[in-house]
Amino acid sequence: MIRTMQELLEEAKKGEPGKLAVAVAQDSYVLDAVMQARDLGIVDPILVGDAAEIASVLDELGRADADVRIVDEADKTEACQVAARLVRDGEADFIMKGIVDTSVIMRAILNKENELRTGNMISDVLALEIEGYDRLFLVTDPAMTIAPSLEQKVDLINNAVMVAHALGNENPKVAALAAVEKVNEKMPCTVEAAKLAEMNRAGEIEGCVVDGPLQFDNVVSEEAAKHKGIDSPVAGKADVLLVPDIEAGNMLVKAAEFFGHAKKAGVIVGAKAPVALTSRASSAESKLYTIAIARLVARLAR
Repeated sequence: MIRTMQELLEEAKKGEPGKLAVAVAQDSYVLDAVMQARDLGIVDPILVGDAAEIASVLDELGRADADVRIVDEADKTEACQVAARLVRDGEADFIMKGIVDTSVIMRAILNKENELRTGNMISDVLALEIEGYDRLFLVTDPAMTIAPSLEQKVDLINNAVMVAHALGNENPKVAALAAVEKVNEKMPCTVEAAKLAEMNRAGEIEGCVVDGPLQFDNVVSEEAAKHKGIDSPVAGKADVLLVPDIEAGNMLVKAAEFFGHAKKAGVIVGAKAPVALTSRASSAESKLYTIAIARLVARLAR
């Protein structure tokens, strides 16, 4: 099982490089990460965007002589459509978001003409490596699903479990997070968390162990769970953190990154091909890890 970002890179290096279509590639952090991934043998990139700007950035990075395919498309919206069509036509295995709004690239993914929709829910899964822990944490959904229903939470779990499986975790422990450990009718997320655990025990959610409602401290600290008398197979051992809504997820991952200096990697799943996606302000290092995790998901999908 992959437990660190370095192990993630090592696993992504195995086998043939994946074909990566980079949408709106003219950004130094993006191209730095892409070229590093290329050097490591993780990807064979296709850079879609303003060719002159891409060439200028490559020159700034000392990569002016790089033998890499560039598709010239200055319009950012159309560049995303081109990247999606490259996947549709079998020229690329997955997509990376460059210097463009997430909403723009997602419209390309959802465009029926690009044939990337599967009917499954599309969601964001973000991996965190936090110092002092012996595993990666997967958080869902901190970026796409605003206020998931019970049915949507089932899909969020299934998508996150698929990512966990791509990382070699065959039976991840999923924590349905809430502010309390007991079901409270005034707090719908606690009712839904208990229902999700019940569905897992009944075999309606497979490939993982689900429990909830559970507070954050109880799922990441065995000591805290023991002190509170929490009896759960997920207590202190969670691999997947299912947040109740986008606000909780966004604040959790941003706090981990800026307060805890966590390393992160994000991937959008649910379409025919994963999308390597982080904030436009994320570092080249974070974008490299993101390429790697998307590569492993794409490999599993194939």
